Amino acid sequence: MISFLDVKGINAQYRTEILEAMTRVFDQGTYILGKEVELFEQEFAAYCGSRHAIGVANGLDALILILQAYKELGVMADGDEVIVPANTYIASILAISKAGMVPILVEPDIKTYNIDPLYIEQKITQRTKAILPVHLYGRPADMDPVLALARKYNLKVIEDAAQAHGAFYKGKRVGSLGDAAGFSFYPGKNLGAVGDGGAVTTSDDALADAIKALRNYGSHKKYYNLYKGYNSRLDELQAALLRVKLRHLDDENQRRNAVASRYSQEIVTAHIVKPEMRVDGSQVWHLYVVRTSERERFQKYLLDNGVQTVIHYPVAPHHQPAYKEWHAMKFPVSEMIHREVLSLPISPVMTGDQVSEVIKVVNAYA
Repeated sequence: MISFLDVKGINAQYRTEILEAMTRVFDQGTYILGKEVELFEQEFAAYCGSRHAIGVANGLDALILILQAYKELGVMADGDEVIVPANTYIASILAISKAGMVPILVEPDIKTYNIDPLYIEQKITQRTKAILPVHLYGRPADMDPVLALARKYNLKVIEDAAQAHGAFYKGKRVGSLGDAAGFSFYPGKNLGAVGDGGAVTTSDDALADAIKALRNYGSHKKYYNLYKGYNSRLDELQAALLRVKLRHLDDENQRRNAVASRYSQEIVTAHIVKPEMRVDGSQVWHLYVVRTSERERFQKYLLDNGVQTVIHYPVAPHHQPAYKEWHAMKFPVSEMIHREVLSLPISPVMTGDQVSEVIKVVNAYA
């Protein structure tokens, strides 16, 4: 069986380096907000091209803390609206709700699966305070028109970069394109921890300062609490491991790109729609997502022939029980995407033979 993602194999490449890093943490005896977190924050900020990176507990918290920090700074308030793609993973939307704001859903571009800038402006109201584009599946959103709208209406741009570590947009890395960005280090991400983890990147000094306090009970100084904060800190062990894996991220992204290139060039069956591939290599292929109106049949065929796949994501956010108040809404593009998408195996440790086998099995589908 060709597994969808061999997380164990990915981490095994760096076993010696990772164990050395974890031993260093163990021996140092500081396990919360110590030297490893500080160094990872410096290295990840430099990697992304931002002035600050703030390590937090997970990707959802990263987005919540950005919005909460803007509230503490008087930039946003409860009930303000944040525009977000309708077809994203629900965490992008949950963050807005949990911060006391209102998610405003916008259809994606069917060619890219990212938010369609053509539909954003018609959703802007006097309550709109931010646009939250998602770099879905590792492909950067089309940021120039998003940023132009933000300038026109004085809005903040918050990137959800949870699936796009290392991706580029016109020569700049994601995480440095808007006012702030949220990252996840969930184990299956391109830059994955061995547990939960996340980070915020920003070049806004005041925002970074507020987030640093909010993640730590609202405190800059122990036992003195400026805000009603959270306990959302990236721990030392995860930071040490992420420092190791960050050094190898670009190489791993190149290997993912090589797998995606072979899929795009060599899969020729007419039964599926392949993802659009940018010629500039700016994507990092967190996922290689195809579409078919015969998804259940196609997925079963692949599994029966030794290829494991995953559906990202089977239920559109506005159809989730958590958002039952949205069930009457219609987002036909998003609904089609959620009904038809299927993710093929892709990882930096796939062998050439495994890639060839996936291509052979897919092409034999009838």
